[in-house]
Amino acid sequence: MEDKECNSGGFMRLVSEESCSSTVTDELCVNNYQTEIFNQLPSSLARRRTHHHHQDRGTTETSHPVEKHPGLAGEARDRALTQPIRSLPVCMQRKREARDLRHLQTRTVGRWESWKRNQSINRKRLGEQVGEAMSRLLPWSSTFHTIEGLLRFEGNDSVLDFFVGSGFLERSPVFYGFYARSSLDLLCLNTPLLFLLGTLTVLILSLVMVVRRTVVGYKHTWLLGNHYHIHMSYKVFCGWDFCIHDPEAAALKLSFIRNELKLYLEEERFQQREARRTLGQWAHLYSLRGLLHFLVLVLLGGAFCLIYYATMASQAERSGDYLILRVLLHYLPPVVITLVNFFLPHVFRHIAFLEDYSITTQVNATLVRSIFLKLASLGMYLFFLFKNSQQECWENQFGKEMYKLSVFDFLACFCNTFFIAYPRKWLVDRYPSSWLARLSGKQHFLIPFNVLDLVYSQTVTWVGLFYCPMLPFIETVKLTAIFYIKKLTVLQCCVPAQRMFRASSSSVLFHFMLLLGLIMAVITLGSNLHQFEPSSSCGPFVGSATVFNVTAACVDSLPGPAQSTLRYLSSEAFVLPLILAQIVVLTSFESRRRANGKAIERLKDMLVMSTSDKHFLLKQHTLSLRRRKKTFKAPTTVSGTREGSPTTMKDPSAGIGEGSHIAQLKDPSAQPTGDDSPS
Repeated sequence: MEDKECNSGGFMRLVSEESCSSTVTDELCVNNYQTEIFNQLPSSLARRRTHHHHQDRGTTETSHPVEKHPGLAGEARDRALTQPIRSLPVCMQRKREARDLRHLQTRTVGRWESWKRNQSINRKRLGEQVGEAMSRLLPWSSTFHTIEGLLRFEGNDSVLDFFVGSGFLERSPVFYGFYARSSLDLLCLNTPLLFLLGTLTVLILSLVMVVRRTVVGYKHTWLLGNHYHIHMSYKVFCGWDFCIHDPEAAALKLSFIRNELKLYLEEERFQQREARRTLGQWAHLYSLRGLLHFLVLVLLGGAFCLIYYATMASQAERSGDYLILRVLLHYLPPVVITLVNFFLPHVFRHIAFLEDYSITTQVNATLVRSIFLKLASLGMYLFFLFKNSQQECWENQFGKEMYKLSVFDFLACFCNTFFIAYPRKWLVDRYPSSWLARLSGKQHFLIPFNVLDLVYSQTVTWVGLFYCPMLPFIETVKLTAIFYIKKLTVLQCCVPAQRMFRASSSSVLFHFMLLLGLIMAVITLGSNLHQFEPSSSCGPFVGSATVFNVTAACVDSLPGPAQSTLRYLSSEAFVLPLILAQIVVLTSFESRRRANGKAIERLKDMLVMSTSDKHFLLKQHTLSLRRRKKTFKAPTTVSGTREGSPTTMKDPSAGIGEGSHIAQLKDPSAQPTGDDSPS
């Protein structure tokens, strides 16, 4: 047995290796050994001899409490005076010495100095307590501490792992490989079954909500869209809401009506210009549109080639490169996809302007091309990724790619706002006459492109849901941050767009694009699960031939009638009646739709007839008022003649005829039935 001597404060302590290994941990043994080595330093021995010499002489000098705590350093030494003795990270003997030293300092420095020192200590303690209380008010403080307690850091982990999705993040609940079957392994309550049911539940709920929004929006657009034309008079005389009392709300409503009138007038102007086109102009226009369509196809093909080469370069192994270079290579496909999705929609917008469509058609054509670009680029990237994925835990690799797409999307939005939008605004405001300011111009907030970015983000979330289960939560936090960043961009850096945008005409298109993204995610997930077997090294489906085999054990454990029912529901014998029932239901709904359409047409005809009846009744009312006015003017004219005039009436019949003649002079539309008799 090897003994170690520790001389501290005039007493001896024996520490053996066996006692260390049996009573304390290895880390505590190392700390004790370091403290003993520090106590044996010549400087520490000199300080202790000086301190004992001063105590023997009875001097009033006192040493600093840091000398009594050689194990403390840095911030811990600075807080030695303010920190409570019971919370000092030293042994009990050192705490007793610190207590005696503080009492000694209190007796020797005087009452006034002692009172000031106590007040300073109390203020510092109060500040620390207030800071801790404020930190507890943050809703994510305890969550972060809990997560920090569960993330296992190793020697190769770094901050860059947060951006790449490797290291400690790969071993966290963020990715597929964290969830093992051993954590919960019952017949009908196990990790694989819950994992699969959770994914299917999210996708089914998303499908129901997206389809509902699409159908409701389409019904509203079909009823109040192109089939029901609203005249300008309605917008002018019936567009104002007289319940508005707030000046800001009134100004907003006024701006909305003004924009609607501008858009209506611009559409009317386009229709008039289109009606005046000749046959030669139409031929030239169609030739130009054909060339521009070919240009769009060339741009899409070039974008797909860039994504392919970026994916190949990212998947190549480069072990000798620097860490930063490896991170950039990992982010090369997201960078290329983000740049392509940022620049090409603006090119498509200018191409649609050159094609000379109407405003609504230009917006819809740009949206269709842009969403095809975004979804097709994502689909091509997934195809190239799966084609070259040969790793053991390929689910984690796929989840990391979706995670990187989401993270870089947020980084691109942040950099675009603070490194492009703000410098651009500052340049235009500070140097408006410079050529760079005239070239860049003022920034416009384009609503369709920002909505397409949301569709793209949601599609990435659906695609990576199975492989990165925490991606919906990450996407929620990201979209919340992006909302405030976009709000700051709109209010501080952007000006209103020169061309109006009618959101009601494109809302159905947005929801339909979102539905296409969901269908693409479901097809991608289904094809991957059907084509590739689950990894044998990670995940909850280790040892299963397919993902859907996890339900077999649960079904076998159920009673006989339940097993028969479930097997019948999953067999072909149930599918055929289900399809027939769907056909009957769809036929009934189609018949009802046609009947409702005919009823709507009849109601429209009735509205037209009621409008015609109103015009007829108004005309008849006007004519009756004119006739009544003629009747009252005749006696007034007769009574207004002078007495003794040669034209004074002797015969009543003559007066009536003369009055009718005067009425005819004032109203030529009134025609008498005879020469002398009134009509």
